[in-house]
Amino acid sequence: MTHQRARHIFTKIAFKLLHTNLFHIVFLSIFLTVGTSQLYSQENPKKLTVPVPVKNEQPSDSLVVQSLPKLNKEIDSTKTDTVKKKKSVLEGIVKRTAVDYERIDQKKKRITLYNKAELYYLDVVLKSGVIVMDYAKNEVYAGRIKDSAGNFTQRPVFTQGTNVIEPDSIRFNFKTKKVLIWNSRSKQGELNFIAERAKKENDSVYFMENVKFTTAEDIDDPEYYFLARKAKFVPKKKVVVGLTNMYIADVPTPIGLPFAFFPMTESSQSGVILPTFNDTRSQGYSLQNGGYYFALSDNYDLTFLGDYYTNGSYAMRFESSYASRYRFRGNLNLRFENQITSERGFPDYAKSNIYNIQWSHSQDTKSNPNSRFSASVNLGSSTYFQNSLNQVNVGSRLNNTLSSSISYAKTFNTVPSVNLSLTATHSQNTQTEEINMTLPTLQLSVDRVFPFASEDEPKKGFIKNINFQYNLRGENQIRTTDSLFFTTEMFKDAKVGFQHSIPLSTNFKVFKHFSVSTGMNYNEVWYLKTIRRNFDEDQGSVVESEVDKFDAFRTYSFSSSIGTTVYGTFDFGESKKIQAIRHVMRPSVSYNYTPSFEKYYDTYATDASGTMLTDYTRFEGGIFGSPGQTYSNNVGISLNNTLEAKVSSKDSTATEPKKVMLLNNLNFSTSYNIAADSLAWSPVRVSGGTLLFKDKMNVNFGATLDPYTVDNSGKRIEKYNIDNGGSLFRMTSANMTINYSLSSTGSSKDDDKNSQGARNGGREDDLFGSNIDFSDRRDSQFDDEEKEKEPSEFFKTDIPWDFTFAYSLTYGNANRQNEIIGNSVMVSGNVDISPKWKIGVSTGYDFVQNGVTFTQLRFERDLLSWRMDFNWTPFGESASWGFFIGIKSGMLSDIKWDKRTQPERIIK
Repeated sequence: MTHQRARHIFTKIAFKLLHTNLFHIVFLSIFLTVGTSQLYSQENPKKLTVPVPVKNEQPSDSLVVQSLPKLNKEIDSTKTDTVKKKKSVLEGIVKRTAVDYERIDQKKKRITLYNKAELYYLDVVLKSGVIVMDYAKNEVYAGRIKDSAGNFTQRPVFTQGTNVIEPDSIRFNFKTKKVLIWNSRSKQGELNFIAERAKKENDSVYFMENVKFTTAEDIDDPEYYFLARKAKFVPKKKVVVGLTNMYIADVPTPIGLPFAFFPMTESSQSGVILPTFNDTRSQGYSLQNGGYYFALSDNYDLTFLGDYYTNGSYAMRFESSYASRYRFRGNLNLRFENQITSERGFPDYAKSNIYNIQWSHSQDTKSNPNSRFSASVNLGSSTYFQNSLNQVNVGSRLNNTLSSSISYAKTFNTVPSVNLSLTATHSQNTQTEEINMTLPTLQLSVDRVFPFASEDEPKKGFIKNINFQYNLRGENQIRTTDSLFFTTEMFKDAKVGFQHSIPLSTNFKVFKHFSVSTGMNYNEVWYLKTIRRNFDEDQGSVVESEVDKFDAFRTYSFSSSIGTTVYGTFDFGESKKIQAIRHVMRPSVSYNYTPSFEKYYDTYATDASGTMLTDYTRFEGGIFGSPGQTYSNNVGISLNNTLEAKVSSKDSTATEPKKVMLLNNLNFSTSYNIAADSLAWSPVRVSGGTLLFKDKMNVNFGATLDPYTVDNSGKRIEKYNIDNGGSLFRMTSANMTINYSLSSTGSSKDDDKNSQGARNGGREDDLFGSNIDFSDRRDSQFDDEEKEKEPSEFFKTDIPWDFTFAYSLTYGNANRQNEIIGNSVMVSGNVDISPKWKIGVSTGYDFVQNGVTFTQLRFERDLLSWRMDFNWTPFGESASWGFFIGIKSGMLSDIKWDKRTQPERIIK
């Protein structure tokens, strides 16, 4: 019988045997692969076992065959297959490969794969040094092999679905799905498991003994682990352990639990958040930041946190995050604190309620280009960030303003296009506790229309450039105080108004180099409330009353400007270091005309005789102001300058000189009122700025120069300062700010921003210290990501650092006081003194008050899977300290020690 004839016969038999067992299918597949080649069996076979590793001994589980098989007699391929059909059926195709050899023992019904062996069956992938498959028992054995140096290599890797196990040796039954594993290593989420012996009972349950679990990356030598004597592991669901205690550097600690439960699902799960114990002088002992996490869905969640203090104080916080892919994302924080200081009956007893609401929402621009919604809300009690017991954010405490904005905008693709927006705004002064809100602001604008030019025609010349727009703005403005916020009284004095404006403008060139723009603006304002003033004889005084009816006024104005750009270059020669300096000037002259609208003004008597009359307009106090009574005819003059240098490049291969900006801007501006009877010139405003040291230092300065003098009372009078024995201009104010940020990488610290601190109203940098939220201390207070650092070479030290510097100087001379109003400097710096140690400091000095400003010291130690930090504010009203050590992983975040003191704050 030929080889082709034999292959054909066995192929037909293989297709008919649909109910064969694993032994027959594997045997047939191998036989069809080798064709009529010779098959071998091992002489004097011994019983194959997978030895269990002995504790403290190197496991002998390599399954290495000690002697190569001898040739057996040749099998006649012409014999008819007498295998009986079985009822069991193989659920999939078995694939296997090996580098050295694949051996089949027909008597023992075993297949041996040696060196980089791989076996694939259904969702099971097994890779190992040696794999032995007993197809009579439907079992697979896998283990390591020895290399040329006698060391065990090629550890088995058992993969089933998404579960991966790396043991020393493994035994697996395809039919019962049971597995025996020795020294297994597996990873579930953030937890790594090392089990001395494990048994897989079925598809979903593992029983393990002497199992270590840790979040350490080095699973063979973890810096810490928890040792459980017995454990039940359900992949993607849970881990239940018995008696467990913590080991640090293989040293047992008394920290332990009689039993524990760990959820292991891939999706978010609800669960209890354990509180932190603390004590304060004012509120006593406390349990802080305990609560519950609600995993509501994959798109949104909710966290409830609460504090309780033994003197009766308590706090509650609700935090929720939500997201819809390719549509929007956001988060909402609600915070409330009921604070009690001291004990009832004592003179320092105080009680207050403070709250804060934060909401952030952003929309994906691709979700709907014609409709946009966004929100940035930060409102609440004016004293929240000053008195909150659950966070330290000095930048927020020093900030005087809280602001919010919620807006919706829609674009109508008409011709011309129309833009519509609704915006609710909020502005709150934390010092005066005044609140200004608009609920809402309506804005509608129609795109520019060119009546004398077609859509595709170039807009050139005076006529074709004539265009006009239409803008509508409506506001419902509310002004209230912190105490009346969220009450019905806050709407009592609401003001409503609408403003219509139609600007008409054009621009053109004259004398080739001068740009001229001119235009007119028409305004019409509608109010639903106006005022009336008159003398009340019964009260003997002037009475102001509100008139609840619709009223309107209309104004118009004219403006024009002309400007050009002048370039000047000073050449010093190509051989010089500074080859040239380029000076760019942009002078401009503007003219503004606004007539007097006296027709909207009335008079009222200030006494009973009626002889003393005073002008007023019924539109006073309106949202969009009132019509002007004075005639205005102003000429404005401005000059903008920039200076740029060409410097010889240090790079010898460069063909072009390097451009360096000397002055980003140097601006002069003033105006002259032609219609004014006196004091026609306005003060000259000078401002400028530049970037130094490779654009790392930002310098800005400004000054106000007044040509007129003042009298003894400090009032400006119609007399030039030079005629009063002074200089041409009198400097009434000046200011300068310098900001400098640098790091060891040579770049600025733009990436390390404190976004939450800025959202609370503070700063993005750490000039006022780092923002510390006691509800979650796992994040680093240095606002940087964990980076792999290579060990420094001998005599070569790589010390990462960053430095931030800010200086502010303010001069005042409005009333001839000639004094420095403000003069302060602030610095902050962070340095990695070693790859795992970080220190930082934020401090400053006020030269006017002669005192040190807010100072904070920061220390942090990276303990691989753990983090330890210490922060200290040594003096001031925020004097406090805090110490934290805990596991970075969110799964074991409750394993921590957090000790701190609260600043001695005065509840307002």
